[in-house]
Amino acid sequence: MLRIHVGHSYFLRFDPKQWERGKPYPPLATIQVAALLRQMGHAVSLFDAMLADGVEDFEASLQTTRPDVVVLYEDNFNFLTKMCLGRMREAACQMIAAARAGGARVIVAGSDASDHPDAFLAAGAHAVLVGEGIAALAELIDRLRREPEADDWTAGLGGVAALVDGQTRLTRLGALPPDPRLVGHPAWDLVDIERYRAMWQERHGYFSLNMAASRGCPFRCNWCAKPIWGNHYNQRSAEDVAAEMSYLKRTFQPDHIWLADDIFGFRVDWVTQFAAHLHAADGPVPFTIQTRADLISERMAAALGEAGCAEAWIGAESGSQRVLDAMNKGTKVADLVTARTRLGEHGIRVGFFIQLGYLGEQLDDLLATRELIAQAAPDDIGVSVSYPLPGTKFYEQVKAQLGPKTHWQDSGDLAMMFRGAYDSDFYRRVRDLLHEQVAIRQAEPAEQAERRAVLDAQWAALIAREGAHRNRNATSLPSVPTRHIALPLY
Repeated sequence: MLRIHVGHSYFLRFDPKQWERGKPYPPLATIQVAALLRQMGHAVSLFDAMLADGVEDFEASLQTTRPDVVVLYEDNFNFLTKMCLGRMREAACQMIAAARAGGARVIVAGSDASDHPDAFLAAGAHAVLVGEGIAALAELIDRLRREPEADDWTAGLGGVAALVDGQTRLTRLGALPPDPRLVGHPAWDLVDIERYRAMWQERHGYFSLNMAASRGCPFRCNWCAKPIWGNHYNQRSAEDVAAEMSYLKRTFQPDHIWLADDIFGFRVDWVTQFAAHLHAADGPVPFTIQTRADLISERMAAALGEAGCAEAWIGAESGSQRVLDAMNKGTKVADLVTARTRLGEHGIRVGFFIQLGYLGEQLDDLLATRELIAQAAPDDIGVSVSYPLPGTKFYEQVKAQLGPKTHWQDSGDLAMMFRGAYDSDFYRRVRDLLHEQVAIRQAEPAEQAERRAVLDAQWAALIAREGAHRNRNATSLPSVPTRHIALPLY
């Protein structure tokens, strides 16, 4: 039996925007792996960086646990982890060094490590798992159990990067389907649930937990990095997911659940079965999902409402069809408006994820996004700029334009890292105006007219000055007849 200390390196305190937002979730993939290692017969402890003060907390946990092996397994369900933020890589490298200094073998896995294993090997990791890495992890742990002093314990394993005579040895296997070993409940007992509850209650007056009904996504958007599961998609049974929601409800009494799937539900029949199993037990907990507009048929909207869905976030990305087509998004602008209407008719709040600055996007495309938000009237929006990550078609299109900055330092960075149509300041200003557009609808009626007049003036000023922010050598999308978009759009 080995003493295994499982952890991750996403520190909420190192991400000012997310710390201010104050919506932490336990590291779901990390505690799934902790449960697997415990099922294999090992003594497993957890370092949860999410609410820790810093790397010094990890160093203190090493003194307490004195592990044989440290597994830094990042949470593949956390979109912030998928962004491969620079500050979190720095933290991971510091944690690797601390674990090495304590004499532990160090295994690292996650999106950033899959893309750039050399950075983590240079920090001292003995092995870096590329992709989900569950089969390789299980084999490595078995080898260490049999031969704790083995030197070349990574030999012959595909999907594992290691330093051998100063050179990286790695046989890439490509993205594999989600591993069937990850079954059963995550190791919830290792999580300090009350610390999460306290922060949620203090910041928001309610408590939310997370779970996932599937792993992966079958769609092929050009910008979506998928170093863990590729385009594979594996869905748990509706009965199993309902049983886990009931377990969380009985054990921790959350007021809300965030279903962290890239795409929740997918098939109407599955969602209908999920709702039936929940109502046959102790009923649903209100939950939030991520989905696609083209999946929201009238039947799907009704099934989600019956299951207890309170909020659905849709990857809208843009109000311009030519931008959506350039992204290989596979949806139509009209789908977004229809999906928002259908979900709203069943009392489900709707959020739109908006992406600014995609390759070739121009001012008319940005104004089409503004028009979409005015027409569809989502309850909330999240706005980012296009973010090139290795392994994507988008990255290959812009990699020649990338400078030394290839990752955001934290999620509030919002910096353009390639030559888009406009500079970062312009997109940050558009983001702020789009958020104000949504906020006005939620303001007191007496305030709305004045705030709309101010917003219209701000848009007009930004449009008048747009030439000052333009990148003259930016790539354009195929031209289409320009149409005037009138102000205001409310």
